[in-house]
Amino acid sequence: MSDLALLLAHVLRTRKKTEQLVAPLSAEDMVVQSMPDASPAKWHLAHTTWFLDRFVLRALGSPAGEASYDYLFNSYYDAVGPRHPRHARGLLTRPSVEEVLAYRRAVDARLADLEGSPRLADGTAIAAALELAAHHEEQHQELLLTDVKHLFAQNPLLPAYASHAAARTALDAAPAEPLAWHVFDGGVKSIGHDPVRATFAFDNEAPRHKVYLARFAIASRLVTEREYLAFVDDGGYERPELWLSEGWTWMRARAPEQRAPAYWHRSATAMSEPARVFTLHGPRELVASAPVCHVSYYEADAYARWAGARLPTEAEWEVAAEASAAAARDVNDLETGHLHPLPARGTSRATPMQMLGDAWEWTASAYAPYPGFRPLEGAFGEYNGKFMVNQMVLRGGSCVTPRGHARTTYRNFFPPSATWQFSGIRLARDA
Repeated sequence: MSDLALLLAHVLRTRKKTEQLVAPLSAEDMVVQSMPDASPAKWHLAHTTWFLDRFVLRALGSPAGEASYDYLFNSYYDAVGPRHPRHARGLLTRPSVEEVLAYRRAVDARLADLEGSPRLADGTAIAAALELAAHHEEQHQELLLTDVKHLFAQNPLLPAYASHAAARTALDAAPAEPLAWHVFDGGVKSIGHDPVRATFAFDNEAPRHKVYLARFAIASRLVTEREYLAFVDDGGYERPELWLSEGWTWMRARAPEQRAPAYWHRSATAMSEPARVFTLHGPRELVASAPVCHVSYYEADAYARWAGARLPTEAEWEVAAEASAAAARDVNDLETGHLHPLPARGTSRATPMQMLGDAWEWTASAYAPYPGFRPLEGAFGEYNGKFMVNQMVLRGGSCVTPRGHARTTYRNFFPPSATWQFSGIRLARDA
């Protein structure tokens, strides 16, 4: 098979994985939008299909499909045209789930027909679009699961998305790994996408460039639920000296029982009772050694101050991650099926653990362009660059990141108030 045919097969396999992820959902589950930042599962199915329809098939001369889909399922590509408001995606009861699935099948069939087609003879641009489409679909697989989790958490029944006994066993069996510090020498370091070592990266990961770092230390693992509970019980949410001004305002606007990580549940009338955590497997008690997740940047920063540390910069994180990448084992990502961060497994004490998978890690770095950054041409230039304001960088991937999607140069980004993603905390300090 040609490289282009292999890439096409990879895209189609990735799309089948998306449909496997929605298999546990009912039609009702797939229509509801639980908040403006989340999207219905049906919309994810349709948007990822529209992406291929619009940027691959039509680029090859295929006729446009349903005209309204350019409006309904465009996410943020202003160069393509106007779009349905994001906060109102849950009002799109039509087209139905069945019609969206039929749209997916039709587009996938047209993609499969491309194999061996003379239209792919000069396929450099199409190959780039197909590769981006595969990674785009993987991003939406992660978003789909985080959005479903938020949706199910609003239901008083607290339904489980999936049942996985091994996840419970892994949590029960793992003792807390002692926190240690790994020291890294300072000096001039190179960060960013290296085209010699990796074939794909989003445009915001480039160009590779040099930075100067002072000597620093980074924690051996993520902050655990027990450690974060100590911050809560020590009045961490009542001490303004720990909080950024904007974070203090954000936190004080929340009800007392919400002054904890998202999906932690404590009674407002009995705050001394143990908190419970809602997961994609349903609710459970706190697990001392499990990483805390679903914290905002504000909470991560406040916790770090309370712990006498700080958050790493994204350059520090990448340097530490590069050192630990070769020793990484047992990455807890979507492929494991645990669907929640697991305790550090202690597979390599010589380098930091959990750098990939488990939970996205807030950094102290604002999301800004690298020196010499150039966005992609055309509509793809809107993929990352236009969001480089009022966002913070997260690194590392999570327990619902597809296998192979995360890498040490990957720059995720969210507003500092975001909590519905699997976002956790790794500490750093000056050495």
